[in-house]
Amino acid sequence: MTAVTVRVPAKVNLQLAVGPARPDGYHEIVTVFHAVSLYDEVTVSHSDRGRVTVTGEGADSVPDGDGNLAMQAASALARAAGLPPRRIPRVASDAAADGAGAVAAGVAIEIRKRIPVAAGLAGGSADAAAALVACNELWRAGLSHAELAEVAAGIGSDVAFALVGGTSVGQGRGERLTPALVAGQYHWVLAFASGGLSTPEVYKACDRIRAARGFTVSPPRPSAGLMAALRSGDPAEVGPLLGNELQPAAISLRPELRRTLAVGREYGALGAVVSGSGPTCAFLVTDAKRAVDLIVALTGAGVCRSAVRVVGPAQGAVVVSPSEISG
Repeated sequence: MTAVTVRVPAKVNLQLAVGPARPDGYHEIVTVFHAVSLYDEVTVSHSDRGRVTVTGEGADSVPDGDGNLAMQAASALARAAGLPPRRIPRVASDAAADGAGAVAAGVAIEIRKRIPVAAGLAGGSADAAAALVACNELWRAGLSHAELAEVAAGIGSDVAFALVGGTSVGQGRGERLTPALVAGQYHWVLAFASGGLSTPEVYKACDRIRAARGFTVSPPRPSAGLMAALRSGDPAEVGPLLGNELQPAAISLRPELRRTLAVGREYGALGAVVSGSGPTCAFLVTDAKRAVDLIVALTGAGVCRSAVRVVGPAQGAVVVSPSEISG
């Protein structure tokens, strides 16, 4: 086997409840992850010189060396599998230890992006999950899905979910997952903003807003109403229950998002929410035709850079054959 390609989906957060900050600097959260049919593709191959190449959406802003999360995932996978050191790509901390900046030999990673960068859609985490699956195949490492999930949890908060896809309740930093019972298929429009948002900055803004308002932060909990609505399979029940406690912070940093959400609701969205730390806005609609109509309305109103129609829940990271790879 000389190369393996994995397709991996974006996510939206149907609920994001933010609790208090933890001693490690993260916030305790409860979120309902929902994978949607917007995909990155990651190909890994053997290489005498480790490298990352990125093409497509936002490629210029994706790290192509030590700082790339997919390369870090390959390194973590190699260590977990006990592979020989020559196969382990060196990440930033290792490079600093011996004064060398280059990534060690062992794997070449090619990322073809459709998921926007820093958009609240977990594109970087998705690429890391894809790299885990692809390297596990390429190196015949033999890690089980549960073992891959354990490695994923140590890489980033959303990486474990990108492995499994579907719809899940995430707790802790988001890495502890419980599958959610969901009926039917849901149609979405994702409205992309110009530029991204830093997740740490959005959390800081959330803390500032809460402190200014004297908000008492309680441990986060899943929305029982939302979970029941998802089991019903009725998007009209789900739409009004979408919620994101980071949304006020994202809007405080990007006030134009308020107008984007308003236009989506005005033109018939059943629900509208900023996904994750933003700035992507996700709109739930009844069917594919309504999705197309909403895309026309949003782009015509000039409230987003572009918009796409997706469906969910989508499958998580999966190996694809060459005939399935998008052009």
